[in-house]
Amino acid sequence: MSALHQHDPEIAACIARELERQEDGLELIASENFVSPAVMEAAGSVLTNKYAEGLPGKRYYGGCVHVDDAENLARSRARALFGCDWVNVQPHSGASANLAIYLAFLKPGDTLLGLNLSHGGHLTHGSPVNFSGLLYKAEFYGVEADGPLEGRIDMDKVRDQARAVKPKLISIGASAYSRDFDYAAFRAIADEVGAFLWMDMAHTAGLIATKLLNDPMPHCHVVSTTTHKTLRGTRGGMLLLGKDYENPFGKTAPKSGRLKMMSELLDSAVFPGVQGGPLMHIIAAKAVAFGEALRPEFSTYCKSVIANASAMAAAFSSLGYRIVSGGTDNHLMLLDLSSRNITGKAAEEALSRAHITVNKNMVPFDRNSPLVTSGIRLGTPAMTSRGFTQEDFRRVVGMMDRVLCVPTDETVAAQVKGEVLALCRERPLYRS
Repeated sequence: MSALHQHDPEIAACIARELERQEDGLELIASENFVSPAVMEAAGSVLTNKYAEGLPGKRYYGGCVHVDDAENLARSRARALFGCDWVNVQPHSGASANLAIYLAFLKPGDTLLGLNLSHGGHLTHGSPVNFSGLLYKAEFYGVEADGPLEGRIDMDKVRDQARAVKPKLISIGASAYSRDFDYAAFRAIADEVGAFLWMDMAHTAGLIATKLLNDPMPHCHVVSTTTHKTLRGTRGGMLLLGKDYENPFGKTAPKSGRLKMMSELLDSAVFPGVQGGPLMHIIAAKAVAFGEALRPEFSTYCKSVIANASAMAAAFSSLGYRIVSGGTDNHLMLLDLSSRNITGKAAEEALSRAHITVNKNMVPFDRNSPLVTSGIRLGTPAMTSRGFTQEDFRRVVGMMDRVLCVPTDETVAAQVKGEVLALCRERPLYRS
């Protein structure tokens, strides 16, 4: 970054300090990951200079031949990765991809049904402070407080709720739910009440692409995702259509015609509906990440992500911590600290002093506010990218436990910080 250091040393210093923070700490935020140098190079390329409103071959600007090639590569790789028939790689984020879905399928005031944010859902699935809750009538399903399905979704109750509120759209997907989803059961409910079915696989896209979790494509009318998190690409969004377009438009048109109707509806919802010019440098970086994810080593990586999360959850359980739902099927877990005499906020701050980064998170039926919380969310994608093993994660749990047992003890925090630094230097972030 020689040019940046010379031209704007203040910003260069900010970036250098952030690199140092990433290199010298344990990144356990479930929604974060580390991209490859190749992805970063594409994201910082001259493609940032190019406006390209529209789609490849149908642009509103001249000079798009090369960015068309890049976007077509991103689209073809995404289709191969997820086994889908159509994608739009232009959404700037998962939230903007989700906004396009609402614009395509709903009118203001229509009813949607999604997972409660306080039970692990996502802000854009109907939260009252988000556009999805402000513009639409949001209803929610949740997880069970106790019993054999504690911390899990009871599909019978989802069906009862759908019958009661008759939503036009049912959303699946979460930001803090550690179990897999039964897409066939959700589709049966959607068909029964005449609703569109949408899966937001932002957190689990990499694990779904490598067939380590259930596949939403055969069951959902539309799928959205971010392109980072477990997919390990640049920050951005994407829309996908799977294999079934029957319910939205009936069976009178041939399947190819139904695909065309769905894809055109979503394309126009992205542009000009909710966005202007696409970020061509980010689309190129997405293409690089999709290419990486098509390689065999990415499947190995994703298997390690899940194995590491399982090992981490088991280690916490052995120390007496409560994992919401009792464990994990994916890359994350929600640690309930209610019985440990510490809030999620205090835990986040204490761990931060030891160079361990987590985020405070509400647990289902939380008695604390969203700014305080009773839990923390933990994930394994980032540190697995650094080569951390199951044994490494078990060591990390031990370090975290020492801090959480005496969260205000600066001596313990300093000792753990030293161990963290030593562990991080064993697993460099970006090897020279």
